[in-house]
Amino acid sequence: MTSQPLAYRLRPTSIETILGQTHLIGQGKMIERMVRARKLSSMILFGPPGTGKTSIARAIAGSTDTPYKMLNAVTNNKKDMEIAVEEAKISNQLIVIMDEVHRLDKTKQDFLLPHLEKGLLIMIGATTANPYHSMNPALRSRCHLYEVYRPEPADIEAIVKRAVDYLENENNQKIDLTAEALEHLAVSSGGDMRTAVNALELAVLSSDTDDSNTLNIDLETASECIQKKQFNHDKDGDMHYDVLSAFQKSIRGSDPDAALHYLSRLIEAGDLISIGRRLIVTAYEDIGLANPQAGSHALHAVEAAERLGFPEARIPLANAVIELCLSPKSNSAYQALDRASAELKHTGTPEIPLHLKDAHYKGASDLGRGNEYLYPHHFESGWVQQQYMPDKLKRKQYYEPKSNSKFEKAFKEVYDKIKASKNI
Repeated sequence: MTSQPLAYRLRPTSIETILGQTHLIGQGKMIERMVRARKLSSMILFGPPGTGKTSIARAIAGSTDTPYKMLNAVTNNKKDMEIAVEEAKISNQLIVIMDEVHRLDKTKQDFLLPHLEKGLLIMIGATTANPYHSMNPALRSRCHLYEVYRPEPADIEAIVKRAVDYLENENNQKIDLTAEALEHLAVSSGGDMRTAVNALELAVLSSDTDDSNTLNIDLETASECIQKKQFNHDKDGDMHYDVLSAFQKSIRGSDPDAALHYLSRLIEAGDLISIGRRLIVTAYEDIGLANPQAGSHALHAVEAAERLGFPEARIPLANAVIELCLSPKSNSAYQALDRASAELKHTGTPEIPLHLKDAHYKGASDLGRGNEYLYPHHFESGWVQQQYMPDKLKRKQYYEPKSNSKFEKAFKEVYDKIKASKNI
């Protein structure tokens, strides 16, 4: 039996045999049109692991009868790339399938760029990283960027069935994979085709045949071979920030069920620090003055979670998430600050009124500093009319209170009363 992994042996040789990714290789889609016209351009395929990026690259080469060479941006050096160029000169064109393309250093990029521009080399890069974040703009601008999506369970079921047929023909042996086992492999692989196929291969290699020379794979065997549901979360990569973004937006949108889903993904990744930071900023950014206690509640929950550690940390975190989700929302405070900051860029730093300037030094009074300042605590109401804004901005209003909570309604009443009392 060959030593090559089953997932490698199953890689398609033409785009017609690729399952899924119809947004790229379906009839009339960009890559399908390139292949049909035999007019290839360099491209970057990016997406989660096990979604078929390298398979698509090899299928493109197979469908166009173009010679190709597999390279890795980390393990292959400039000399390897020079060899690829010489091979391309012999065949007039060569596809270079570059794995981990985002890891190409400047020396390798500088060498490749002129050959890509001439069309001597067609580079198909594969990466799990978002090229907009991780790649040099000079290289990125010379390539089409295509996102490869995680396949649906139905697509993975089709891949597993194809793998079963392949193994039956290869080993001349009947394989009975139950429907429950097939579904489990498709769902528990987490959208990673390689994981599903590897689990099937392990099940085949570790199982015995019955009296009829049939190899039986049931749900229990499939569960043991895939071990646990595949959990996709690149803690330092693009997916991590997508989950954090969805987490905060679900809280902002008052959807506790969605927020708890994303919280569970972050907990599974063990990222207590990011959870804490996002909860605290959400309490102030999205709930704000609509529930001023939300900030301290979120902070206390995060501190409790940090002291407890996982798994108990999930308890105060769940409390905080639900409170934040179901609290009224207001961003009026930081929006007011942003308006003031934007104004500052236009007006600069206008002169501070004399009565507000520091008067805690000898001679300040002679300069007029603080002489006409009115101390609010000397007045029964704790407030007295006087000008605080610089003259240039004295009619400006940055705070725009909302009326969707009892707290901010009360703030609005005070604010409106003060505005009405001003005589400026």
